[in-house]
Amino acid sequence: MKLKPRQLIRYLIRSVYYFLPVQLVILHFRKYQILLAFWIIILFTIRGNLASHFGAASLFLTPEYMGSTSFISMFLMGGAMCVFIMTWHITTFIIHSRRIPYMGATRHAFVIYCINNSIIPLAFLLFYSVYTIHFQYKEEQFNFKTVLLLQTGFYLGILIIVTLSFAYFFRVSRDYFKSILSKITNPSRIREIIPYDSLDYELDIIPSKSFISGRFKILKTTELPPYQPRVMSTILRRHHRNVIFAALISYVLLLIMGIYMEEPLLRVPAGAGFLLLFSIIMGVVGAFKYFLKSWEAIGWIIFVAMLAYMVDYQVFDLRSIAYGLNYHAAESELPDYSYKNIHEIFNSKRYYAERSLEETRLQYWKTNINAADTDKPPLVVITVSGGGSRAAYWSFRALQYADSITHGRLFANTVFMTGASGGMIGAAYWRSLHDAYKQGLLKDPYESRYQDNIGKDLLNSIIFSLASVDMISPFNRVKVGGYTYTRDRGYAMEQEMGRNTEGMLDKNIGFFKEREAKGQIPEMAVLGTIVNDGRRLIIANQPSCFLTQPEYSLNQEVPPIDCIDFSTFFAGQHPGNIRLTSALRMNATFPFVLPVVRLPSRPSMDIMDAGLSDNFGNQIATRYLSALRGWLEKNAGDIIFLEIRDTRESGVSSYSSESSLGSQLFDPLFVIQNKWEAFQSYSQSYLKEAAPYALNGRLKYLTLQYYPAEPKRAAELNFHLSRKEKEDIYSSIDYKGNLEVMDTLVNLLTTNKPKP
Repeated sequence: MKLKPRQLIRYLIRSVYYFLPVQLVILHFRKYQILLAFWIIILFTIRGNLASHFGAASLFLTPEYMGSTSFISMFLMGGAMCVFIMTWHITTFIIHSRRIPYMGATRHAFVIYCINNSIIPLAFLLFYSVYTIHFQYKEEQFNFKTVLLLQTGFYLGILIIVTLSFAYFFRVSRDYFKSILSKITNPSRIREIIPYDSLDYELDIIPSKSFISGRFKILKTTELPPYQPRVMSTILRRHHRNVIFAALISYVLLLIMGIYMEEPLLRVPAGAGFLLLFSIIMGVVGAFKYFLKSWEAIGWIIFVAMLAYMVDYQVFDLRSIAYGLNYHAAESELPDYSYKNIHEIFNSKRYYAERSLEETRLQYWKTNINAADTDKPPLVVITVSGGGSRAAYWSFRALQYADSITHGRLFANTVFMTGASGGMIGAAYWRSLHDAYKQGLLKDPYESRYQDNIGKDLLNSIIFSLASVDMISPFNRVKVGGYTYTRDRGYAMEQEMGRNTEGMLDKNIGFFKEREAKGQIPEMAVLGTIVNDGRRLIIANQPSCFLTQPEYSLNQEVPPIDCIDFSTFFAGQHPGNIRLTSALRMNATFPFVLPVVRLPSRPSMDIMDAGLSDNFGNQIATRYLSALRGWLEKNAGDIIFLEIRDTRESGVSSYSSESSLGSQLFDPLFVIQNKWEAFQSYSQSYLKEAAPYALNGRLKYLTLQYYPAEPKRAAELNFHLSRKEKEDIYSSIDYKGNLEVMDTLVNLLTTNKPKP
């Protein structure tokens, strides 16, 4: 019978609506939406809507293996993606199979379910390929042939895992292991412990009228023979066994990779590691739903309570440690972190004594630069801003360029360096290279490979460790400096930092102490923020009590001691043995990306990013100059305050308008978080205005700033840089404002210059 146009349209709409793949998509949105959250998290991460400031999208778009994005890295990413997709299929099949009992009449029920349940995975793969190709071609600037090769690797990884999955995990045959596993995971055993009630039984059968067969033909469900409930129950038990087995395999893989995380061959791309972790979590969520049913909420409450109990009693600690420091002293031997003890340690007598020691060091410096032509050589203090790898790459680029055009005078005339976060990583690498050069260990400190090294990825190792160690096996141990510690993503970052810099940063801070004390290299103060009370932590080789409080308060009965000198306070914990990478990590502890660092005191001192209190290092540097102004007036010429920042001083924050409902509700709540750098930048302009008067106008502020070629597309603040971002940061030195600053710096350092 020929249908009228309106009837035909209605018929087509009904046919599509009652098509099993469509019904399954509707079911996923209608029931247990928590399982869709995994897809949404990954999708938003790739689009840059989630964790964009941490560079999370790059973990999926340009996965790295053995230090580069390659066919193998994309192959591993594809394999992990397939594991995640298959876990999605198994978990949803177990939960929803009772709603499609007619599948029990098919020969390969699970295979047919996967085919019909593939709209969401296929849509996601299409979205992923489009975003990946665009990102690799535009941001990483790979040629089309390379992009095509990478896509081939990705889909080959998916194909192989799909083949293995259907050949092994979902075959009908049984072996001894599966038989044992099926007995352990039989839901009937759970019923003996947890009584089910009427809420556990749902007769919500999907009203589909057609489906895709194993041969990819569209068949009607009415053509299927009558199904047997027992057959369907048997199939369900077998696949429940398989999801437990698949989750177990994923867990074991991550566990092995975490144990051998030092072995580069076993460090899969971080994005792949996260997909494996998500597979495990999804399997656990599915098991909770299937086993506990209406008791699920109570089950999660008990699980969280047990987790909190283990943290409270230190079965495991979510905080990290500073490697090289002694954490094994008795409780009574730990320094007391109280105002009374701090006041006793950082008293006025020590203030003056340690300031005198610093003046002696500066006198050595003055002698070392052979200032025969002048009694007052120019002196440089350097501060660098925080900003992840962006700041590290820019600070290193700016320092290298400035030092090269001044023929090494910048390094020679610098006496003090400080700052925050990523900028300090770049500055520390710059100092280490030129220190090695002065000792004859390097031929040329300006080789281009050093700039490449500081731009290498750090994020991959952090996230890989988060997935394979922190959340899977938080009990891995490692021996450093004679002590045994747990290792976590903080340790992984430090190891990667050491590898990236060819071992230049893989040293104890005490390694530089003697040459600092003799004025041969700049003193470096690595800062941190003490979460307990907001004080700053100063990690330096040289005694720094004169930086812990303002000079005006020395005669007060209760002076405001706003900083803690690490080496003095932890004198009994071998402070010089702490790894430089640990100090730099504390200085750059992004919330959530890196763990809070716990220091051995009573109570424990918790350390986070220095940028929380001062993202530019100007406050400590200004106090340094103020405390030493007497010596500086007598012995130094122009005092150059060189500030290197990865944001523009005039445009540190983008403009926002509370015009939408969301912005009016939430902007006031997150204003401190979103505008924190702007608040600090603007407030420190008062320091710049007032400080020169303390040195009779001889203080010269010079600021080198990262100017992105496209102001609205600056490099992201994270531990990963794309090739395009590196080129943008590198070329920023040629910006007119920076070139003018460089000219001024050259003139200041070459006026009354010492003999070579």
